[in-house]
Amino acid sequence: MARDAAPAEAVTTTIRTTCPYCGVGCGVAADTNGNRELKVAGDPAHPANGGRLCSKGTALGATFGLQGRLLHPRIREADGFRDASWDEALDAVAQKFRAIVDQHGPDSVAFYVSGQLLTEDYYAVNKLAKGYIGTANIDTNSRLCMASAVAAHKKAFGADLVPGTYEDIEAAELLVFSGHNAAWTHPVLFRRVEAAGDRHPQFRICIDPRRTETAKSCDLHLMIKPQSDVRLWNGLCAYLITHGGVDRDFVRDHTEGYAELKATLEQQDQSPEAVARDCGIATGDLLAFYNRFLTTARTVSLFSMGSNQSAQGVAKGLSLINAHLLSGKIGKLGSAPFSITGQPNAMGGREVGGLANMLAAHMDFDEVSKSCVKRFWNSPTIAPKAGLKAVDMFRAIHSGAIKAVWVMATNPLVSLPDADFVAQALKRCELVVVSDVIARTDTMAMAHIQLPAAAWGEKDGTVTNSERVISRQRPLAPLPGQTKADWRIVAEVARRMGYAGFEWQHAGEVFDEYARLTAFENDGYRFLDLGGMAGMTKAEYDNLVPTRWPFRKGGKPAGRLFADGGFNTPNGRARLSPVLAQGPASPTTDAFPLALNSGRIRDQWHTMTRTALAPELNRHIPEPLVEIHPRDAERCFITDQRLARVVTFYGDAVLRAKVTEDVREGDICVPMHWTKSFAPFGRANPLINPEVDPTSGQPEFKHTPAMVTPFGETWHGFVIHGDDELAFGPGVIWRRTPFAHCQVYEIAGRGQPPALDTLVGAKGAISLDDPAGGIRRRVLMEDGRLTAVAFIAPSAKRLPARDWLAERFGDEALSPEDRAAVLIGRLPGVEDQGPLVCACRGIGQRKIEAAIAAGCQSADAVGDVTSAGTQCGSCRPEIVRMIVRHKAKEAADA
Repeated sequence: MARDAAPAEAVTTTIRTTCPYCGVGCGVAADTNGNRELKVAGDPAHPANGGRLCSKGTALGATFGLQGRLLHPRIREADGFRDASWDEALDAVAQKFRAIVDQHGPDSVAFYVSGQLLTEDYYAVNKLAKGYIGTANIDTNSRLCMASAVAAHKKAFGADLVPGTYEDIEAAELLVFSGHNAAWTHPVLFRRVEAAGDRHPQFRICIDPRRTETAKSCDLHLMIKPQSDVRLWNGLCAYLITHGGVDRDFVRDHTEGYAELKATLEQQDQSPEAVARDCGIATGDLLAFYNRFLTTARTVSLFSMGSNQSAQGVAKGLSLINAHLLSGKIGKLGSAPFSITGQPNAMGGREVGGLANMLAAHMDFDEVSKSCVKRFWNSPTIAPKAGLKAVDMFRAIHSGAIKAVWVMATNPLVSLPDADFVAQALKRCELVVVSDVIARTDTMAMAHIQLPAAAWGEKDGTVTNSERVISRQRPLAPLPGQTKADWRIVAEVARRMGYAGFEWQHAGEVFDEYARLTAFENDGYRFLDLGGMAGMTKAEYDNLVPTRWPFRKGGKPAGRLFADGGFNTPNGRARLSPVLAQGPASPTTDAFPLALNSGRIRDQWHTMTRTALAPELNRHIPEPLVEIHPRDAERCFITDQRLARVVTFYGDAVLRAKVTEDVREGDICVPMHWTKSFAPFGRANPLINPEVDPTSGQPEFKHTPAMVTPFGETWHGFVIHGDDELAFGPGVIWRRTPFAHCQVYEIAGRGQPPALDTLVGAKGAISLDDPAGGIRRRVLMEDGRLTAVAFIAPSAKRLPARDWLAERFGDEALSPEDRAAVLIGRLPGVEDQGPLVCACRGIGQRKIEAAIAAGCQSADAVGDVTSAGTQCGSCRPEIVRMIVRHKAKEAADA
């Protein structure tokens, strides 16, 4: 009798794709055997990263399971959601959109999309909205991060053109980070900067009201007052004019507006002393910046969300660009004003018209452009005018002017300012469609129709990074459940609405149509031209290598822009644009005396729907904080590590206080990532002022008047459980941190703490109480396995660390020693590793401190001993500071 054949081993294949996080656009080499188990590494052949990945990219494999995924269309009923077929869901979307448009007109519907979409997805929905429905009410969450840079580029250069390349950053002798915490938000790019500094002298200056990781790693930090950026850069422009820093040949031959700029600058005292006073920095530091800029030919100024997210964002960008145009520091190796995008495909979305005030292929709403796009699409109509930008769009939803909205791949209930107003708007909306990846998000809960979209590793298409390089995102596994690509969902709705022109069979056909549009009737006036990429076969598209645009038919992919001094304006000249320094749009008051600044942290991405799935990314900063200066903390009676209540005109939140000199006196800072699912009382954006830049429409995330008071909690505790949807009673402040085998809930409140029976149950539970110390403990085990733990104490300092207990939830059965120790919260003799420093390697503070104490005097030496900082390097600045602190302590003790 023949023996059964042994099962064939799964074949592992390496697929090159692109990271789905920030705008650096790192290449990823993913080893996959088709069963959703990934081994991820940086792609050494990709020009953006050369094999490096940050902590988030390194953890991509841990986020590729199906945990929490929306896998079937769902339709809301009176008693909740029910599964539906695609035909039913798509018919419902198409019929309801059609009925609303027929009754109320095209502008009664809207689309709110995302830099997480691929270019093909963006193109499809933009074509449907603007060319077939006939509304430009399609905007993107890129409005929240890069819209001011877009407007500044268009004003100065004639189009949304980023002149620099990453090669310029490495070649620069002076790097200026303006509102750009690259060490955390673009870590791989920052590693390239560090490596360049090892090869040649490179002076680094950080302009930021916060002492960020980037600021701590720079040679000079200008800790300016919030919203004084324009004053600082205008002062630099005046200094260049009066100190021989103007490249007069370049200004004469390649710019316009010099006289107007000079006259505007002369309206204000531009002396270094006056500028330094208004910016709140030392005159010597200001002059050090100005003289470095004046005398350094190779200068790159990087600006990002800290600059853009402002009611003066466009003015900030223009004043920085003015300095580069005046000095001729543009279009040359190592010289550029360089906007760094926040999302993986913010640039691709801008190219295809994903913003409400743009048509596809860098065209606007002038008659020539509208005619061009309409004829190329052979579409029945074209949107006659620019649509509503993000904040105004949700105001129109709230007022009832917009009656249907389709949200794609984003979570505006968390990411938009005045987020509770956004929730009210969606509650009022007649039809809310959400297509996304995760089933449980704050926005998905508001949907009438939920559509399951493809996730990273399933998507097939392209993205464009911050240096204009187009790269492929390739599928690593088949589409799970009934998920579909976003472009295909859009095309199927379009066909059901009766529109032709959406007959694409694969993503390459969508890209080809977009590439042909960029070249259509383009005689060289529009720099955005992908004619050289049009006409690719499916195989050529599948094998596309990273390519920088412009790439005209018959030509070669471009390098840096403006090398010949020609710009994308009618006369080929860049525009020097006078801008005036102004105060904050909403100044602080006696009632709200502090300026609230929101930001991001190192290991989380936007609203945590993906990164929170990787346990190692939840540990560096595991909870929402409010950073406050010691003098402000003293005035407000705030104690470090206690809870504080932050209140603005728009909302309030309860956050852990971090008393630190990393923020200016008068400022506070709150991270933006946490949602109702992770920390319902710790959400930042319900606090945020919805003021916007009048030109770009980008919201003011960096300056909201606020007040801070002690929360006054009388008890702290934690619950460790397998359930990620535990409910707590009223008055309990809680937040949830996912670990590998459990969820850790931190809880606190005032008055009487909840009964432990309500937290872990009573049946079979083991208790150990300390009435004198006020500590109560409850442990639940089933069949020898740990299933629930609850600890409550009068203060957080009296609670044990969570790591050891959380690890025990992964044990098949507790050992006798561990069983005896769980009620204490730790195994005797086992020291807690302290706060996590290196997420990639899981290395805590105490292990690194021990290595330093044993003689490690550099980050490389610490890495050799502990492996910390040897993967992505995001933690290296923190390790360096630990070394500096240790040396200072040794010197003080000597």
